[in-house]
Amino acid sequence: MDHSHHLYSSDGLTRRRLLQTSLIVGGLSALGNFPVQAESSSNITLPFGRGRRPLVAFPEKRPLMVMTTRPPQLETPFPVFNESVFTPNDAFFVRWHLANIPTTIDLQTFRVTIRGRVKQNLSFSLTDLQKQFEPVEVAAVCQCAGNSRGFSEPRVVGGQWGHGAMGNALWTGVRLRDLLEKAGIAPDAKHVRFDGLDRPVANATPDFLKSLPLDHAMADHVLVAYAMNGEALPFLNGFPLRLVVPGWYASYWVKMLNDIEVLNQDDHNFWMDPAYRIPDNACGCVEPGQKPTNTVPLSTMPVRSFITNVDDGATLSADSPTLVKGIAFDQGYGIDQVFFSSDGGQHWEAAQLGKDYGDFSFRPWEIRVTLKPGQSYRFQSLAINRIGESQQLHAKWNPNGYLRNAVETIHVRTQG
Repeated sequence: MDHSHHLYSSDGLTRRRLLQTSLIVGGLSALGNFPVQAESSSNITLPFGRGRRPLVAFPEKRPLMVMTTRPPQLETPFPVFNESVFTPNDAFFVRWHLANIPTTIDLQTFRVTIRGRVKQNLSFSLTDLQKQFEPVEVAAVCQCAGNSRGFSEPRVVGGQWGHGAMGNALWTGVRLRDLLEKAGIAPDAKHVRFDGLDRPVANATPDFLKSLPLDHAMADHVLVAYAMNGEALPFLNGFPLRLVVPGWYASYWVKMLNDIEVLNQDDHNFWMDPAYRIPDNACGCVEPGQKPTNTVPLSTMPVRSFITNVDDGATLSADSPTLVKGIAFDQGYGIDQVFFSSDGGQHWEAAQLGKDYGDFSFRPWEIRVTLKPGQSYRFQSLAINRIGESQQLHAKWNPNGYLRNAVETIHVRTQG
């Protein structure tokens, strides 16, 4: 489907955004005070220490779980993942590193620039990208590097996310490769670095910059995106442009992208080194409490799966077979199998995979299980991708709580 015309006449998008950003100015400039507070009793308590979260509706968002407001860190309530394979824009998680975020963007003057080790510096407006380049769509999971960090034992530093710092969307944009090739890449180019419009509040805080190796930046599926799920990017998810790096953690998916710089050397800015690093070994892990000797940049996501339609602690009926549904994903090899256990992993049976929306997308799965009345069960799912990588039965540990792909357990009972 070509989204370059009917989604975005530039005039229509500008008028619509002017209306939206007039609301966002008030909301974002007062992030210290919740812009739209739900009822005071509207809270969710995640199952770990200090896991109580207020539900708050920010501009363009339904009530989400708030971890911090400056910068905004908003988590998707987990039942949302049972609504559809694609996470609704108004429920998509939000994670900014810097608190100084623009409250308005003038599309008449906004440009994204390509510079550095290129033959010619180039600058494009949003309309330029939509009219001058082939539109490309990719379904891909965007997952925060710290997703599920709150479950780390022993506890680690960083935002204590539950499982909702992720989302799956159909992203529309232009290939990053097409922009780089139009600028002309110098023979000594090694990395491509990305910057957005967000800025630090204090001068001592480093600007948020992330880099990709050139060979990965040139991959077909790496996009400069201007739409998600058929609509303009929400302001808090990076309007007007964000980098989309399917299979890689969301720290690389730079929001409000306005600067692309080609480098002829490795990038050692703060957010590449020392931030977002994992132990340099096969598992990316160390013994709890230890510090790694050597580290490498965090990049791709391991295989994961979740049960989405059964809550932990639920009481189920045993009168008829119970339908259990879920999602699975990995770094882009694609999901090959999902297995389900009702007894905490002693016995496994194959679940049925649903529609394949692409190798980087959530893959739905389901299974019907017969339960006995008055019993306790431990539901688990285990996914395996097409190269044989599987979830781990037990969580591995590293000092930043990255790479979690343990089999998660849902405790349920049946009516007696």
